[in-house]
Amino acid sequence: MSHAHARIDAARSSLLVIDLQAGLLPVIRDGGTVLANAVWLMKIAARLGVPCVITEQYPAGLGPSAAEVLAAGEGATRVDKIHFSAVADGCLASTAVAQRPQVVVCGTESHVCVLQTVLDLLGEGKAVFVVEDAVGSRAPADMALATARMRAAGAVIVSREMVAFEWLGRAGNDVFREINQTFIR
Repeated sequence: MSHAHARIDAARSSLLVIDLQAGLLPVIRDGGTVLANAVWLMKIAARLGVPCVITEQYPAGLGPSAAEVLAAGEGATRVDKIHFSAVADGCLASTAVAQRPQVVVCGTESHVCVLQTVLDLLGEGKAVFVVEDAVGSRAPADMALATARMRAAGAVIVSREMVAFEWLGRAGNDVFREINQTFIR
C-alpha cells in the first residue's frame, strides 16, 4: 500500500515539531497561526499517547522553542541540530521518529528545514504527513514551492483536523468526546 493511501495511525506515528523557535517565529508569515496549530496538535498527541519530538535549529542563535511549544511539549523529546535536515544531523536516531513508520510533520521553515527533513524521512522509507496549516515560511512563494515539492516527492499534505480525526479513528467514546469538546468545537 502506498503511503498516500495509508491512514494516520496513532499507534504507528510520531509528531515531529521542527524549529518553532522564539527567534524565528516573528518573521514567519502567519507565524502565530502556524504556532497555534502546531501546539493544538501537540496537545492532542499528548492526550492520545502519540510521541512528540521537538527540534531546535542552532538554539544559541535562534533561541529555544517558543514558550507555548515547551509548555505543550512537556514529556516530549527535545533535540538540537546544526544541519537543516534533522535526519542528516542524526539527532532523530534514538527518538520515536526513528522507531515508528509514520511521521506527522509541522514547523518552520517549510522550504528549508521542513523540506530537507521530509525529503530525508521519505528517503528512509517513512510515511510522511505534512500538516499544511502548521508549517510556515517567511515568503508565501517559498511555502507554495516547498509544499509542491514535498507532495511530488511522496509526502502526503494534510490539515491539523485530518490528523486529529485519523488519530482518533472513531466517535462515541470518552476520548473522542473530550477531544471534540476541548479542541474541535
